[in-house]
Amino acid sequence: MDVSAGLIVLVVVLVLAVLFLFAAVKIAREYERGVIFRLGRLLPHPKGPGLFLLIPIVDRMVKVDLRTVTLNVPPQEVITKDNVPVRVNAVAYFRIVEPNNAITQVENYMVATSQIAQTTLRSVLGQHVLDELLSERDKINAILQSIIDEATSPWGIKVSVVEVKDVEIPASMQRAMARQAEAERERRAKVISAEGEFQASERLKDAAAVMAQQPITVQLRYLQTLLEIGASNSSTIVFPIPIDLLTALSNAADSGTNA
Repeated sequence: MDVSAGLIVLVVVLVLAVLFLFAAVKIAREYERGVIFRLGRLLPHPKGPGLFLLIPIVDRMVKVDLRTVTLNVPPQEVITKDNVPVRVNAVAYFRIVEPNNAITQVENYMVATSQIAQTTLRSVLGQHVLDELLSERDKINAILQSIIDEATSPWGIKVSVVEVKDVEIPASMQRAMARQAEAERERRAKVISAEGEFQASERLKDAAAVMAQQPITVQLRYLQTLLEIGASNSSTIVFPIPIDLLTALSNAADSGTNA
């Protein structure tokens, strides 16, 4: 009887020892930290990584992941500075640098960071015109990152990157932008054409000045034109009349009229 009672006591002791070890021995991975509350009071330094011991019943641990978290900011309806309604979503990358603050300073750091990212996105984009939102994305991303990081810093969170992903523009605005782009392309084409005509007229003026000083160049140009016409397969050939012949005929006509 005494032997049976002794065995029962031994088994109970072993079970209690196993339960104690199970409750006391904890392991944290390299990217994890354990925030410890001892009788409700926060210990100054988190535990981990590796193996560490807790006092059962007295200590309570909350694990915190230190890896970078990808936070998708849901689409937000934004009115830009030039009164254009757009729908914008973004993505933010952050990580916990102070585990104790992430647990004690905010109830749910994921929800809180998401909310501050949404409100900041609407506020910042509302201060920029649509052209800036489309063409100066890097500057806007930097502004968003700075504001969100400053707001979440007391929670022990470091926001490293904020990127505006998609900007949805109303169909009517897209058509207006397409018409504007087409008008801009036509304007540039007309300017380039006008500049080309101006440069061509300048070269023609220079060529005329050279021909006026060297009349033989007119004859050389005449012969070159004949060669070009002869090399073509056209059935119709037009022979240009030399300028000096026209001048002679004009002078002769003037003399007959005067007589």
